[in-house]
Amino acid sequence: MTIDMKKPLTLLAVLLTLAGCGAGGKKNAETVQPRKSVVVYYSQTGGTEKVAKEFARQLGLDTLIKVELANPYDGTYDETIARCQKEMEGGEVSPLKAPGVDVAAYDTVFLGYPIWFGTYALPIKSLLKEVNLDGKVVVPFCTFGSGGRQSAEADLKAALPNSTVLPSYGVRAARVDKAPAEITKYLIANGMLKGEVETLPDFSAQRKVTAEDAALFEAACGDYQMPLGTPDTVGERETPDGTEYMFKTKSAGPDGKESVFTIYVIRGKEEGAKPEFTEVVR
Repeated sequence: MTIDMKKPLTLLAVLLTLAGCGAGGKKNAETVQPRKSVVVYYSQTGGTEKVAKEFARQLGLDTLIKVELANPYDGTYDETIARCQKEMEGGEVSPLKAPGVDVAAYDTVFLGYPIWFGTYALPIKSLLKEVNLDGKVVVPFCTFGSGGRQSAEADLKAALPNSTVLPSYGVRAARVDKAPAEITKYLIANGMLKGEVETLPDFSAQRKVTAEDAALFEAACGDYQMPLGTPDTVGERETPDGTEYMFKTKSAGPDGKESVFTIYVIRGKEEGAKPEFTEVVR
């Protein structure tokens, strides 16, 4: 995912400064977030944990809290899906295993989760029920198969009306190796690390997809296991990392209604770089 630096959140530095500067993390001359910060995350397969540890490393934080359920999701994939659907339909919330660290002692919570069913994973729902985050700055980050970052962010804001929820960082599970560089840009752009990032231009106006565009889309998205629709139009822009494309695709659902997806693809500057599917917004 390429972070758009066009509108940096200058308010964040003020919010984080006001949050306090007590114990809880290492001093770091290049870090401007308060020391009373903590990384809290749930990770089912290890991808979100890698991202959580990268946030902690770059911010110089010692404390990471892994969200664990008293009755964990330890069945097969199909069993886990069935259990999640049952719990969602019944409005069930599984109790947490005690974390051993008091989240209430921190002012800023970097909150990480995988995307399940288009929103944050159910164990985070358990966390929000059991832990009071009122008055805190919440910095969300997530991993996903194709998308859901924005919808999860909206759901998180709705669930935390008395918290300051900042724009989220997200990365596809297939691209977790790209997370360190992206996280650095995210932290700088949002006032949590010192440094400068380049302001990105707007995407060009959408135009009809050519055969070359369609081939690029197929190279980036063809091996994804779920249908993403047929590319119809595309816009593009040049970034420090390469050329980023914003495709609009059309897809007919089971009910016959047409859906339009926005799919982002980036192709690096290095010769022979393979285009990468970075995110879909449904």
